[in-house]
Amino acid sequence: VQLVESGGGLVQPGGSLRLSCAASGFLVSINAMGWYRQAPGKERELVAHITSGGSTNYADSVKGRFTISRDSAKNTVYLQMNSLKPEDTAVYYCNQVVNNIVPFRSWGQGTQVTVSS
Repeated sequence: VQLVESGGGLVQPGGSLRLSCAASGFLVSINAMGWYRQAPGKERELVAHITSGGSTNYADSVKGRFTISRDSAKNTVYLQMNSLKPEDTAVYYCNQVVNNIVPFRSWGQGTQVTVSS
């Protein structure tokens, strides 16, 4: 089982990024998946979640700006991030989610997102 995140980078406030998470060893299409982030000095938090049925949920801090989706053919989960703010700066990770919030798999390396002018 492996999770490989990519797509991060440096972006100005108000900009956009799309993160990708390629999974191997299990199917993202039949499992709940989530994007987490960890800012310096803070705990890792779940910011976006998609259920096996396709329902999505977001943390209040990203609601209306971030969109989680998945491509079953590519076994990949995405996070479209728009209207980025400096407070979105963090390392972003994806994982299979159980009980609506608990990460199930070992973490990947994550991808750094830095929002700064």
